[in-house]
Amino acid sequence: MTVVSVDKDVEALSFSIVAEFDADVKRVWAIWEDPRQLERWWGPPTWPATFETHEFTVGGKAAYYMTGPDGTKARGWWQFTTIEAPDHLEFDDGFADEHGAPVDELGVTHATVKLEPLENRTRMTIISTFESEEQMQKMAEMGMEEGMREAIEQIDAVLSEPANA
Repeated sequence: MTVVSVDKDVEALSFSIVAEFDADVKRVWAIWEDPRQLERWWGPPTWPATFETHEFTVGGKAAYYMTGPDGTKARGWWQFTTIEAPDHLEFDDGFADEHGAPVDELGVTHATVKLEPLENRTRMTIISTFESEEQMQKMAEMGMEEGMREAIEQIDAVLSEPANA
């Protein structure tokens, strides 16, 4: 099993998920850096992602949509705030309308991704922080934990292939 722990801290307004992979840090970094690899795991299997833009630089933006089983498209955006290859990434994350413009109703979350070497393995920690307890609760009701678990469980298949596959 890839996911080793999940923690919700209402006081800190954070949700963290820790996973371990049979790959080195540089290989795991590539699944964030390369949008074609990111598409293969970002979003649960029933809601696969398509990245329309992925400007992987500090201040750069990513725009994507996830397509549901009935063809519904849920759009999102990221703005990269920290990129320290190959082990630290941070970005703001939000929902978007059908034109890709940010939607304010659900607010913005901030994601911090840390990769740590464990001999020939890598531990990935993703921490999402929220603007309010209400936002955190709403995201939980939307299935954030289950969706993240299902998404992360797809990473092993991506890592089993060469980084440029």
